[in-house]
Amino acid sequence: MIENFKKSMIVEFDMSNLDMMHYFLGLEVNQYVDGVFVSQKKYVEDVLDRFQMKNRNTVSTSMEKGLKLVKEPEGRKVDNTLYKQIVGSLMYLTTTRLDVTHVIHGESKKMHLQAAKRILRYLNGTSDLGILYQMRAAGDLVGYTYSDYAGNLEDRKSTSGYVFMLSSGVISWSSKKQPIVFLSTTEAEYVAATSLY
Repeated sequence: MIENFKKSMIVEFDMSNLDMMHYFLGLEVNQYVDGVFVSQKKYVEDVLDRFQMKNRNTVSTSMEKGLKLVKEPEGRKVDNTLYKQIVGSLMYLTTTRLDVTHVIHGESKKMHLQAAKRILRYLNGTSDLGILYQMRAAGDLVGYTYSDYAGNLEDRKSTSGYVFMLSSGVISWSSKKQPIVFLSTTEAEYVAATSLY
């Protein structure tokens, strides 16, 4: 049936059959008998080359434990264009790298070049990570939510997020600052659990 559909599409439209997808818009797709693995290894390596971070020491986490970023009132002079290029390049990685999504989201709001470079150092040691979608007869849909009550030290707003997984693969996720300040962890968790962005 699929072969007949392909043939009819080729006859009707000017197109060719390229067989299985391997690389598309920076996404590397490896198709196996028992699943599909999607990663951005080449893209990560290109970003590391672009910002001269490939030969730097790697770190085991994308952000220092317990670190809360705040705006510096005086601020230090940094190359604004370089910073925007790094963060923009990192934003595209949130397609397959959920381990850095929250950090990149938080980083894009504040001007901390050193924190952005730490993310690059982390990616340098973990460039081959991605998402595995395993083929299973029946897959459960599982969802998780979280909230960091008053996590932003400047405006006391919480950040909430969610992730939904079908079988072994993530199908939807978000990390977003909540729009108002809450008075308790219960309120912040309630909003995180009931909000769909």
